[in-house]
Order: sequence, then C-alpha cells, then structure tokens
Amino acid sequence: MIEYSEYSKYLTARIIYMMVNSAVLLRVEHTLSIVPKGSVISYGLLADLCGLPGRARMMGKCLQEIKADCNWHRVLRSDGKIAFPYNSDRGNEQRERLLSEGVVVENNRVNMKTFAWSPDLHTILVELKY
Repeated sequence: MIEYSEYSKYLTARIIYMMVNSAVLLRVEHTLSIVPKGSVISYGLLADLCGLPGRARMMGKCLQEIKADCNWHRVLRSDGKIAFPYNSDRGNEQRERLLSEGVVVENNRVNMKTFAWSPDLHTILVELKY
C-alpha cells in the first residue's frame, strides 16, 4: 500500500507533468501555425523554434497528442522523408496533403533545399514567443 505522502508526491509530479506538457503542446501548435502553405519543416527545427533544442523526438509525441488539425503534415524527417511507413494510411494522407499544397513528393521524400521553411528574423523575434 502506498503511503499518503508518497501518493501526494506522485500526484503533484503528475500534475506538473500535465501542465508542462500542455504548455509544450501550445508551443508546437503555435509554431506550426506560422509555417506557410507549400513549405515543410523538420522535427529538429520545429523543436528548436519551440524553444526545445535537441528534442526532435518529443515533437513527434506532441503531434500525436494535439487534437486539433495543426498542419502536422508539414513536419518531416531532417532528410525530407515522410516519417510514416510507406503506403500507410497516415503516410498517404500526409503525401496527399503536401501535394495539394504544391509540395513535390517523390519516393516518399521532399527536397528540403527547395521546400524547407526557414523563418526570417522578424518571425523569430516577433511571432515566436519562445
């Protein structure tokens, strides 16, 4: 049986985790809302712009938890590949959404030199709040 003090510590830690997690989700949602149509962003750059450098894998988890349609289809691996398995439902949906925005997808890959979004100084200093 868990003692009351241990249980209260557990609950406190859980509440803090949920508060931090929701703040991170809001950062990710806001940052993705700035990425323009026809452009893509890597998980790593998304993490950097959210103020979480080195947390690319965390971005994938955040995208799974965000309930709203948050332009998740614009996020790719750093080499330009779609992270979902080839011919999976989500991979096909991402490919179709990117194609509808004018992004060229060949062999499940996007040319990052052509389509990668790089925010300008104004965007970094004014629109991103992190």
